[in-house]
Amino acid sequence: MPTASTGWFETARFGMFVHFGLYSLAARHEWVRSRETMSQEAYDRYLDRFEPDLFDARELARAAREAGMRYAVLTAKHHDGFCLYDSALTSYTSQRAVGRDLVREFVEAMRAEGLRVGLYYSLLDWQHPDFTVDEHHPLRGTPAADEPRDMARYRTYLHGQVRELLTGYGPIDLLFFDFTYPGKGPEEWGAAELLSMVRAVQPDILVNDRLGIPGDYVTPEQYQPDRPLERDGAPVVWEACHTLNGSWGYDRDNHAYKDPALLVRMLVESVACGGNLLLNVGPTGRGALDPRARGTLEAIGAWLALHERSVRGAGPSGLQAPPHTLCTRAGRRLYLHLLAWPLSHLHLPGLAGRVRYAQLLHDGSEIRFHEVDGAEHEHVNMAPPGQPAGTLTLTLPVARPDVLLPVIELELTEEE
Repeated sequence: MPTASTGWFETARFGMFVHFGLYSLAARHEWVRSRETMSQEAYDRYLDRFEPDLFDARELARAAREAGMRYAVLTAKHHDGFCLYDSALTSYTSQRAVGRDLVREFVEAMRAEGLRVGLYYSLLDWQHPDFTVDEHHPLRGTPAADEPRDMARYRTYLHGQVRELLTGYGPIDLLFFDFTYPGKGPEEWGAAELLSMVRAVQPDILVNDRLGIPGDYVTPEQYQPDRPLERDGAPVVWEACHTLNGSWGYDRDNHAYKDPALLVRMLVESVACGGNLLLNVGPTGRGALDPRARGTLEAIGAWLALHERSVRGAGPSGLQAPPHTLCTRAGRRLYLHLLAWPLSHLHLPGLAGRVRYAQLLHDGSEIRFHEVDGAEHEHVNMAPPGQPAGTLTLTLPVARPDVLLPVIELELTEEE
């Protein structure tokens, strides 16, 4: 069961994931070393050339805030074992490579912009000599796979590094572990002991579910739930994590970017089902956001600037959403996100007598409506043909509003 409050997390609803590391120089996916079964020597050509001169955490924090995000998560260490912070337990760090603690820069910049701070830590480590070679390891199928390795020593290293992150940078709001799989599970990670230590050091931190034991929230990846998530019949806090183009790390030749309108829809889908969206950016090898990523964030931010209250602090409506809509709710405000723009009228069964006022959210323009009561009497105009008693009918403009996803705000007569 969760032991920390998830209130801020469920209010925020939208966060930024940042994948940056040596793989960003390869520019062909963060798993490049495993995919191409690179030796450590071959991979270290990126270490020799690592110079993140355009990594500006303050600019990244501003971009996140202006996009409407309210928390951000940085890859402090990914599967390749390279640390973006000054670890006393290894020399394989950005501090040793270029004299910069990028985690510290990130944490300070996010706090300065009023954002909650999260850190990602990979449970895997392909550089550590005691991390056993498995099906994901770059050295699979080589003589190194038969060398003796000691996971107990690696486990001590893992716990020590997590303690460094939680004691060296002040309060951390969220810890994103990654990941558990067959052959590498809670026993290998010392998951129960690790989570106990995390709770002792930072009692208010939220921890995800990827240690292989229950955490504070669950993390569907590259998958969009279409209903609230449950465990043993009880609702759980969740966050869908998604990429812009299918790659977490910078992937120069991958142009399969999701359209900003689709990403806005995914954000609203998450909120309508009681979840969050963690949207990833992968800075270039020099540390900058590429123009496509920056443009996408700006487009989402422009939509959220007008529609924030349909997402921030909102959640499931508890109502059956009409066809081609997504429905969220915050108190007495019901928000209909229109996936398809209807011709002139939108019929809402069951809402007659329950709505005090209706407007388009982006410009605050009134939407007129009429309704059919339980006795099938119409109010204002004729009853809509074929609609049941209790139907509320909105009269919409013919022209679709020029926003990524139009939203109608309904003020209910009472909070239910």
